[in-house]
Amino acid sequence: MFRTALAVMALVAATPALAATGDDILRITLDQAQVVQLPPNTATVVIGNPAIADITALKNNVGMIVTGKSFGHTNMIALDAAGHPIDEKQIHVGPVENVLVVQRGMIRESYACDPKCMPAAILGDDPAVFGAVSNAITAHDTLAKSH
Repeated sequence: MFRTALAVMALVAATPALAATGDDILRITLDQAQVVQLPPNTATVVIGNPAIADITALKNNVGMIVTGKSFGHTNMIALDAAGHPIDEKQIHVGPVENVLVVQRGMIRESYACDPKCMPAAILGDDPAVFGAVSNAITAHDTLAKSH
């Protein structure tokens, strides 16, 4: 399996990069998922950096779910059964809309505003603020599941 992964990486590295057009760019919002159709005859899908975006295949190889994991850019390559690239897309993961960011020196905290602003745990927030909001979310979820 490791040799196969190396062979795929070598094949991808040897493939000339395609210029990204509007159709070649998937714009995903952080922490959200989007359904993406796969080209016919897709056997394997490779994500350049799974820390930025992750995929989950749908049944019957009709498509996949792409989820934004962190801010940034990566790519996705679809391969046929012989390992030949049949499609490549850039993936751009961007911030959530309707967010108020409060910056106090080096301390950043975020609020989701739709329409009222409430604390939100957003990537890039100060660790203490992020932890406090995350703990409140976890405690609320635990309480809801116990009843």
